[in-house]
This record gives sequence, C-alpha cells and structure tokens, in this order.
Amino acid sequence: MNTKNLLVSFVTLAAILVFATNVSAYTASGDLVDVTDVQVEDLSAFTENAAVIAGENVRVEIYFKALENDTYVTIEAKLEGDKVDTSAISTKFDVEAGKTYKKVLTLKVPYELKDEISDNVFLNLEIDGKDFNSEVEDILLRVQRPSFNADVMSISASGTVNAGETFPVEVVLKNRGYNDLDDVYVTARMPALGIESSGYLGDIVALENDSCNDCDDDETDTISGRLYLKVPYGAQAGVYALEVVVKNDDTTNTEATQVVVENALPNEVIVTTSTQTVAVGQNAEYALLIVNPTNTLRVYRIVTESSGNLASNANQAVIAVPAGSSETVKITAKATAEGQYNFNVNVLSGDKLVESVKLSANVEGNKVTNPITVLTIVLGIVFLVLVIVLIVLVTRKPEKEEFGESYY
Repeated sequence: MNTKNLLVSFVTLAAILVFATNVSAYTASGDLVDVTDVQVEDLSAFTENAAVIAGENVRVEIYFKALENDTYVTIEAKLEGDKVDTSAISTKFDVEAGKTYKKVLTLKVPYELKDEISDNVFLNLEIDGKDFNSEVEDILLRVQRPSFNADVMSISASGTVNAGETFPVEVVLKNRGYNDLDDVYVTARMPALGIESSGYLGDIVALENDSCNDCDDDETDTISGRLYLKVPYGAQAGVYALEVVVKNDDTTNTEATQVVVENALPNEVIVTTSTQTVAVGQNAEYALLIVNPTNTLRVYRIVTESSGNLASNANQAVIAVPAGSSETVKITAKATAEGQYNFNVNVLSGDKLVESVKLSANVEGNKVTNPITVLTIVLGIVFLVLVIVLIVLVTRKPEKEEFGESYY
C-alpha cells in the first residue's frame, strides 16, 4: 500500500514538474515583465497546444505582470514560418511594477503549407520599454490548412477582345485545403454582358502521393481547364470584369480579372434623317438601314409607334437580313393636325430589343415648305408664263405696210 501511494505521489510530482518546466520555458527573459499567459483565439498557447488556420487573422492576448516601472513600452508579436514571417506591434503604453496588464494584437497566419496539410509555427514576443525589455521565444503553435480551399492560381485570357469574338479562358486550380475536393466545377462569366460558360474538372486531392506506385495517376492537387466565352456583337466598348467561380458541395471561391472589349462594328440600325417637315395629311418618309454584323442569318421585327393625331407604319414588319449584309426599311408617318410629333421605331431580333430609333415629324398646316416642292411650283409658274408669252407671240397679226403712189 505504501509502495502504491509512493508511486502515485512520484507520478504526481513528475507531472507537476513537467508542467512547470513547460510553463517556465515560455517565461520572459529580461527584467521588464513576467508573461503569465498567451492566448491565441481564447486558447492558452502555454498549455493547450493551440492550433491556427493558415491565411486567417488570429487574436493574440498577452497577459503579463510588470517587474519595473517603465514608459514607451511596446509589444511586438511575430509568427515565424519557414519562408514567411508576419508580425504586429502594439501602441506605446506605460507600466508600473507589480501591476498586471493585458494587450491584444491581431496577426495573420502565414500560408506556406505547400506539401503538408499541417506544420508547426513559432510565436515570439518582444516587450521593449525605454529602460527595460523582455522576450518570450518559441511559443509552439500548430498551423493547419483550411478544411476546404480551391485556390485559383491563375486566370489566363486575352487582354483585349472584339465584339462578336469567341475567346478562351484558361484556369489553373490548386487544392490548398486540408481535405480532398470532390466533383469540382468551374464557371467563367462576364456579368455585365450576361455571358458565362461552365465545365466539370473532377476531383482534386489535398496531397499528391509521388511515392505510391499503385496510386491513380489522375490524383493531383493541381488541375487546369479551358472555357470559351463569346462576346455579343452589340457589346459596348469598355473594360469588363471577368469572374472565375470554383465550386463543389463544400466550398465556393471567386476570383476576377479584367478584359478590354473593343467594338469596331457598325450600329445595327442606321437612320440618315430623323426629322422631316411636312404639311397636314402629307406623308413623312424615313429610311432605316438594318445591318447584320453577325455570321448567321438574322430576322428582325419592325414595330412602329402611333399616338394621338399621328399614325406611323413600316413597309416591312418582318425582314430577314443575311450574314454580313444590310436591308433598308421605309417608315412613313402622317398627322391629321399641326404640331411637333415624336415617335419611336423599335427593331427586335427574337425577343431582344436591338435598338429603339427616335424619329420626329414637324407638321405645319397646309403650307408647303418642302424645298423640292417649292422649286417644282416655281418652275411650273415660270413654264406657264413662257407658254402664255409664246401664245401671244404666235397669235399676234403682223401690221400692214402702206405704200404711197409714185409718179414718174
């Protein structure tokens, strides 16, 4: 019994010594403060084997007791990885000997887990004052990859594309998560133009196993895919966002780049004269040139507007325009009263509005102001005058010449 009690006491004492050794390993060196605890995301880094997630911001709380009076004190916390270090520093503050303090810093966990799903990282603290300083070194933390992370490593696309052009989008993905990614889909889209394309890329493992001879060769942590987007012929020139969305049942990630769209194509609807001046009851005529800049036949519908005293119509309500060709549609409008009339002519392809053309008619009573009509009337009057003059000249009788008698 005594032996058993002695053994229990020995084990208990050994555990206490081990615990004390571990805690003292993190005790600050120097003579400014005594660091009593460091908590990372509410876990004690001294006693709880705290783990953090790569790439995330973590809250670090430092509890310490001042051993000396000092001013202009700062605390710098640094996470040191194999290749990347991150750090944060507090504002300046003052301490008084014997008092206990708490400071909070935010650190970004470095992301350098290339061939491992988890690894160790060390947290170091440096407390500097005007006259004294202390350090706490090698606080061990475990850093892990996020559970699921489909990282878009690159988006390759033409920097400049033309309206109507189909261009490829190359996407390279890498699994930077803790777990494998199953059934990954990728979508490329340009929301402002209403276009997108999707594809299935399959599974992406978290870690490749190069040492396994019997493993599936398709098991890779990096994969690429190609999608195609077609810019509409009617797209306005400008800079547009190109988004790539990677998605499966566990995660969604979106990255974006920019693409410049140029449009050297003509407008699909061209009107030479949008305003006509006519008399009441006279037809105002307009010509619309419908241009099909695409490489396929397109069918257009012409819809005119009528309201009040104005009626308008098109000589063809439906017109088929071959690829790369154009056709002319005549629009007529007639008003039954004087006034300024504005009306629209809508050109549609299927259910999509291609363009809405604004036309106007200036109707001026019975007065004729059309230059051609006026010239015609003037020429008619001149012709009439000439005819009258000619008639007078032809019908005029010549005067008789009187001769006197001559005597020899």
